[in-house]
Parts: sequence; structure tokens; C-alpha cells
Amino acid sequence: MSPRRSVADTLETRQRILDRSLAIASAEGLEGLTIGRLATELGMSKAGLLGHFGTKEALQLAVVDQAAEVFLREVPRKVKQMPSGLPRLIDVCEAWVSYLEREVLPGGCFFTAATAEFDGRNGRVRDALAGMNALWRRDLRIHIRRAVSDGDLKPDTDVDQLIYEILGVMLALNHFLQLEHDAAAPRRARQALRRLLTK
Repeated sequence: MSPRRSVADTLETRQRILDRSLAIASAEGLEGLTIGRLATELGMSKAGLLGHFGTKEALQLAVVDQAAEVFLREVPRKVKQMPSGLPRLIDVCEAWVSYLEREVLPGGCFFTAATAEFDGRNGRVRDALAGMNALWRRDLRIHIRRAVSDGDLKPDTDVDQLIYEILGVMLALNHFLQLEHDAAAPRRARQALRRLLTK
């Protein structure tokens, strides 16, 4: 086997591990990831699986990165052609609703579940989750401030309050989709977001 093929096989195996890990973690939490379970489901040895990550914590951190990549692909990158400000903010919110509505991950929003799981802990996984959430709030803040400066939102808009309320709508959407299996939840979320983003 050529070295190039060997590297490609290694990357492919690592990606299979991450894809399966993310599916499990979205539904059962990051603590639901066990090396034994993953090895069995993927037809690998425990040692072979650990060889890709080293520790469970390293695997968890890689899953956080993988979840961020999926979210980026499904939400902000889908609307990157829209101008910054209210048009992009509206489209970002719609892409976000659609992401949850289409059940891209079996357990709904990975970050909602993982944040609830780790918010009271210390450590690198909690810090990674907090960092991802902070980056996303920063992006929302940029679009809201631009919308205010463009005159599309009221001049006295409380940016942090609006971010809080948008996040609240999305948390509620995830809750009603996952726990209640409420088919009306996306419609309600869209209605709530329209009220928030209309001058």
C-alpha cells in the first residue's frame, strides 16, 4: 500500500469515527461516547480506535469541532452570499430553524445538549463549548449592529437582549422538536423570530 493511500485510509477511518461519535453524542451526550461501544459499532479494536485520538477527552474535543463544522456548513455558510445586517440575520435564523427542522443530527442541536451536559463542569470540553457559543454570539452581534446602523432595526435596539431572545427561541424550538415531537414548533419559532426582527 502506498503511503498516500495509507494516509487517506487513516483520514477516512478518523472521519467515520467522528461521524458516528457525533450522531451518538447529539442524542445521548458526550458522556455517552465510550471507546468500547464505538469500537464495536465500527468493527474496530479499542486500541485501533484510541490510536486516532489518544484519550476520551481528545475524542470529545474532536466531536465538538466536528459539530461546529456541521453547524457552519448548515447555517452561516448557507447564507454567506447575503449582505451583512438584517438580510443575513433573517436568513441565518431561517437556516438555523431549517437545520433543526430537518433533523440533520439525530438528537437535534448538539450544542444545546452538550452545553447542558457540561455547563456546570470545568475542563477543556466545557471551555471548547463555551468558546463556540461565544463565537456564534459574536456573529449574531455583528449582524444585529449592522442592521441597527443600516436603519433596519430600531436605533435603541438592545443588542444583547435581542441575542438572548433569539437564542431563547432556538432553545425552545429544539426542546419542542426533541422532547415534545411538536410538528408545529418550526412554524412557531419562525413566527417568534419575525416578531423579534421586525422594526
